[in-house]
Amino acid sequence: MNRRVQGADGREWIVRAQMEWRRPVTVEDFEHDVAGSPASGVAMLSVTLLLAVILVAWLPDGVVVPAWVVWGLLLIALFFPLRWVLNRPWGLVAETDGDPLGEHPPERWVGVVTGMFRVRGEVAKVAKTIQREGLPDFDGPLHPME
Repeated sequence: MNRRVQGADGREWIVRAQMEWRRPVTVEDFEHDVAGSPASGVAMLSVTLLLAVILVAWLPDGVVVPAWVVWGLLLIALFFPLRWVLNRPWGLVAETDGDPLGEHPPERWVGVVTGMFRVRGEVAKVAKTIQREGLPDFDGPLHPME
């Protein structure tokens, strides 16, 4: 998701957001930055699929399964993957090359926003702030990089 924004001071900014596959490591997470392997998740998924196949294979012929049971099981099975996708962190970057006259140096602001729906609103908010004030808001999710 990229957006070009003309700042109040005449500089052209590029505001972009990109989904991150892993949560960025921060100073608070320094002691816990060792990522586990995906082996446990693959093992649990395999066991769940095996149990589902056994349940369907051993179902007697005369049993009629209502549609709401199938939909309920499907909803339960999709809850955690959907929750994972919707709550991914997004890296948010606003950068400019400066102005041709050299009055304003190049700048780069970086931050993290969590949630697929929230990131669109934050990009719009950052773009409006740049148009109005010429810089992203210091109280927002973005922080200047040096």
